[in-house]
This record gives sequence, structure tokens and C-alpha cells, in this order.
Amino acid sequence: MEGIAHRTVEVNGIKMHIAEKGEGPVVLFLHGFPELWYSWRHQILALSSKGYHAVAPDLRGFGDTEAPASISSYTCFHIVGDLVALIDSLGVQQVFLVAHDWGALIGWYLCMFRPDRVKAYVCLSVPLLHRDPNIRTVDAMRAMYGDDYYIYRFQKPGEMETQMAEVGTEYVLKNILTTRKPGPPILPKGEYGTGFNPDMPNSLPSWLTDDDLAYYVSKFEKTGFTGPLNYYRNLNLNWELTAPWSGAKIQVPVKFITGEFDMVYTSLNMKEYIHGGGFKHDVPNLEEVIVQKDVAHFNNQESAEEIGNYIYEFIKKL
Repeated sequence: MEGIAHRTVEVNGIKMHIAEKGEGPVVLFLHGFPELWYSWRHQILALSSKGYHAVAPDLRGFGDTEAPASISSYTCFHIVGDLVALIDSLGVQQVFLVAHDWGALIGWYLCMFRPDRVKAYVCLSVPLLHRDPNIRTVDAMRAMYGDDYYIYRFQKPGEMETQMAEVGTEYVLKNILTTRKPGPPILPKGEYGTGFNPDMPNSLPSWLTDDDLAYYVSKFEKTGFTGPLNYYRNLNLNWELTAPWSGAKIQVPVKFITGEFDMVYTSLNMKEYIHGGGFKHDVPNLEEVIVQKDVAHFNNQESAEEIGNYIYEFIKKL
């Protein structure tokens, strides 16, 4: 990846790996599950070529960043604490934030807790999860979709790791990254099985090469999935911890982009929330919502050039 530099920074008590390129205002990229800094490889090159300092960490528990052992070390406060320390280490007061999937969830928390550090936010796939003060996050998801909804299945320590090990790291990553199945991911009972993608193709899509997949596999073979799964295991704890922010509005300027086949967009009543006024109510400076035709969940990779252009068009005005 032409000229992308790698280094380790000490943040919030852990060692964090970052990939970076370019000089200028900082664009901070946050990846999702099951991903790495590498998910932003195309946008790092695109934005650094347009006069920005593109920075993409491996989040806590992923890739070459440290993975604390305890489940409770993966709350939204730990992850946001890592990012504030990272921003400090870059010597800037504010960043342009770009985030996808779990990174997007953490991005909302960063905007909520430290809006002074975020100049604008380009959010992919996961809108603000409006906090219902009456029911915990995972409990609400289980009530809606049952015991085999993937997030509920991820809750029990060690169980999903064992089921993933039965099919192997490469299978799991290929299965999730290639899914174009809309709607809530419901896993086969008692096993990972066909996972997120019962119609998994033999060949990879054009946007994911054998080398790309091999890079992800090499890192997850080394780290396993426990750190990443611990994010899901803190959803209910995050709900408890964020009670003081119940009903809080996000004041940062936001552009939201998702794919029409995205598994998040097509479940959890997200379409109604995004297009029915709820999202704009919670995020008054939501400037634009883009739904990409014929695009699924991993839009930062599937439509990499278009996403790069959307980011640039938004942040260059600010």
C-alpha cells in the first residue's frame, strides 16, 4: 500500500497500532467488525493525496493493537479514551471523523462525550443508536429477533469463539465480508454453520482480493476473535453507563452513508428511524443521508472510490 506508514503509539494504558499517510488536517478512520485499519486502505490513499493526514488505527483488541484480557476493558469509555489519547498524540485539537460499523458506534460516543474534538463526522452503516431508557440494548434486540440473532449469540464468553474455531478463521471472515443478505443476521442453532451468509460464493467479489482476505486472516489467526466480540459483550453495560446521556443530541455536523442491502439498514427498524425524522431529531446537524444502490454492509470497501469522494466533498467545505 503505497507509502502508508505504520507505528505504535501509547494510548490510555495500551499500545495502539496506527497506519497513516499524508500531511494536513487529520482524518481519523475507525473500522468495524471483523475488520482492521486495512478496511480504509483506499480512503487513506485518496484523502492523503488531497492534502489530509489520514490516520487509521487498529481499535483495542484488533490486529496489532493490544487486547486487554478482561471483558469489562471494552466499554465505550475505554475505546473513546483510546481515541482521545490518540488525537492528543497527533498534536491536534480536532479531527474529521470517518467511521463504519462498530467504529461508527464508537464514533457516535466520541461525538457525544467529546464534541470539542470532532470537526465533522462521516458515518457509514450504523446511525446513532437511540437509547431507550426502558430496556437494555441486547434485551431489546433479543425481544425483536430471538435467541439466534447474532448479537445475542455473541454474548456468552467463549461460546462463539469455539463455534467460529469449528469452521476456521478464513471461513468466518469470508462469510461475513461477502454477505449481501439484507435483514437481521440469524445464526444456525448451536453452531456458526453458514453464519451470516448462507449463500456464500466460492469466488470473492471484485472489491476483495485473495491478498486482501489473506491479510485479514493473518491478523485474526494471531489475535482470535475474543477482543472484537467483547465489544458486543459490553452493549448492555454501555447502556447502563450512558444513562446520563439519555436523550442527548449530537451537535457535530454529520453525513450518513449506507448501502440499500446493508444488514443494519434493513433491520432494527432503522429505515423508519433514519428517514422518519427520529435520526434528524437526535442529530440536528445531520446534513445528508445517502443510500447507495446495490451496495451492502461493507460500503467503504465495496464502493471505495465513491465513499472517498463523499468524504472529501463533505469535509472540504468545513
